[in-house]
Amino acid sequence: MESLNPVQRRIHQAALRLFAERGAIDLSISDLALEAGVARGTIYNNVPSMEQLFEAVAAHLAAEMHERVRRSFETLVDPAHRLANGIRFFIRRAHEEPQWGTFIHRFAMSNASLREMFTSQAAKDLLDGLASGRYSFRQDQLLSVITLISSTALGAMFLVLEGHKTWRDAGTDTAEFVLRALGVPADEAGRLATEKLPALPAID
Repeated sequence: MESLNPVQRRIHQAALRLFAERGAIDLSISDLALEAGVARGTIYNNVPSMEQLFEAVAAHLAAEMHERVRRSFETLVDPAHRLANGIRFFIRRAHEEPQWGTFIHRFAMSNASLREMFTSQAAKDLLDGLASGRYSFRQDQLLSVITLISSTALGAMFLVLEGHKTWRDAGTDTAEFVLRALGVPADEAGRLATEKLPALPAID
């Protein structure tokens, strides 16, 4: 993951807030400079275009979340447990960082980098679970299964962002329902969906 210098980080964080708040990528230089607390010239020097800035913000956000989730799985071998935790990580973070959650919810289905964040780890774990008999679906249904997981997680994030459910309830329900849909017995799915969720590892 490409590192950002302090000025770029301020611009990215400001852009994330504005993209999430407005649900659009056509920001003005003045608005972005004001939000980031920098001069307009600094924006011109660091932002080739708003479209490129949006793609950079989405790609950096996706790579950061993917790496943190991947690190959390290093000692976790059961694909069903990994999936339950992965779903709950996204939903908990939407609660902890609402602007992050709003950005993901608004743009995940339309941006390739954000879609990859949902699919890359999930695809491997789903195929591993299928090969080991942990899950029950046809391999040609993999894309549909990934879409089911990502859209269900995004829906749960929306419930949390709108205050309809706590992240714990939304995360537990979503993880349990997804595991049951994949063939995990109901009692085991419920247990995995309520296991203590560790903190996401930090990235230096």
